[in-house]
Amino acid sequence: MKIVILGAGQVGGSVAHILASEANDVTVVDANAERLQALQDRLDIRTVRGPASYPTVLEQAGTADADMLVALTDSDETNMIACQIAHTLFNTPTKIARIRSGSYTLYREQLFKDDALPVDVMISPEQLVTDYIQRIIEHPGALQVLDFAEGQVRLVGVRAYEGSALIGQALRTLPERMPGIDTRVAAIFRRGSAIIPEGDTVIEADDEVFLIAARKNTRVIVSELRKLDRTVKRIIIAGGGHIGARLAQGMEDRFQVKVIERNPVTAKRLSEQLDRAIVLHGDAADENLLRQENIEHVDVYCAVTNDDEANILSAMQAKRMGARKVMALINLLSYVELVESSGIIDVAISPQQATIGSLLTHVRRGDVVKVHSLRRGAAEAIEAIAHGDYKTSKVVGRRIEEIRLPPGTTIGAIARGDEVVIGHHDTVIEADDHVILFLIDKKRVPEVERLFSVGATFL
Repeated sequence: MKIVILGAGQVGGSVAHILASEANDVTVVDANAERLQALQDRLDIRTVRGPASYPTVLEQAGTADADMLVALTDSDETNMIACQIAHTLFNTPTKIARIRSGSYTLYREQLFKDDALPVDVMISPEQLVTDYIQRIIEHPGALQVLDFAEGQVRLVGVRAYEGSALIGQALRTLPERMPGIDTRVAAIFRRGSAIIPEGDTVIEADDEVFLIAARKNTRVIVSELRKLDRTVKRIIIAGGGHIGARLAQGMEDRFQVKVIERNPVTAKRLSEQLDRAIVLHGDAADENLLRQENIEHVDVYCAVTNDDEANILSAMQAKRMGARKVMALINLLSYVELVESSGIIDVAISPQQATIGSLLTHVRRGDVVKVHSLRRGAAEAIEAIAHGDYKTSKVVGRRIEEIRLPPGTTIGAIARGDEVVIGHHDTVIEADDHVILFLIDKKRVPEVERLFSVGATFL
């Protein structure tokens, strides 16, 4: 697939890395020559220097015969104009734009369509990250919570701590502990390496375990596996920017929320926007302020400023002073890897990973409707729709044990209408099923795409 990416920042660079590694023909446009050179030094891509919305620059980048334009600059206006030009001058089939401002997203239905602003897919990293954080907070003990099939199915990642109900238990005993609730362990990561789960697989301390189940059951499952975790009541958000404000607005009715913001103007504006949450003007890394706010009784501390270092340090400070669970928004992927491997922060949140999953949905071949990038892009969870019949499809009408899945791939669950079916060896795939698969090696994605492609005789 030929893809033009506008913007070589953190998100654009990460997207270019993922797409180029999958043998796509990628061209990156940016006005900053140093950014482009840094990308070209490590990736097999083309680069074009210049303003991303200029028709001549878009033409030079090959937009005229591109399959997709992905506008990821820091300017909403530049992204929208670039999509308009790609549509008007080059008739680009798929146009994706990063739109950050709520002023635009509020009117998305009226604005983003062919007879207005021709943006086929609007991505708001801030909203994606906000939703992601909220799901984790709603599931105490979870490291990741990902939705599939319009929210019917959830994939939950938890870490097995010493003393938890998971340790020393074979997977086949899970149903005994949770009668009436069907779930499946989709994958286990132990010391950085993936383990394909079998019935006799025994969970060890520090294993990262991914379970899949119907959404209505996931909270019960996580609470059963992590009985040491208390219910979340008190939350402190460090940073009152786009993400901090959205988080506070989304949670102030259900939790006791406080926001710490160092900019007095932003703090005042936010205090006027929020109904129940308390806004504090100050530095989130200030020990005295955290002590005054009884940080030792805080259930979740979430650092979401625009500064990676400030987020990491303030989250570490909060953890040291007694906050039960700390999360930090981290843009730089090398920091994410360092923080996750060291365990100094409970959850590292990467905007790029949230954004990349949304983008990959539109890059994947076959009828793939949802993609979540996991473990810094090494693994993937995919939702694909099964089409055809026994003759034209490699999956329809077959039991899971009969399907020739690529190594390291598991079918975790199936959404069939309003029903959620957990995948077992004798489960039969039917036409129009939404099949959720877990791939520990994303290099196997093309094989999965081929599995869900129908034969030429299918109409």
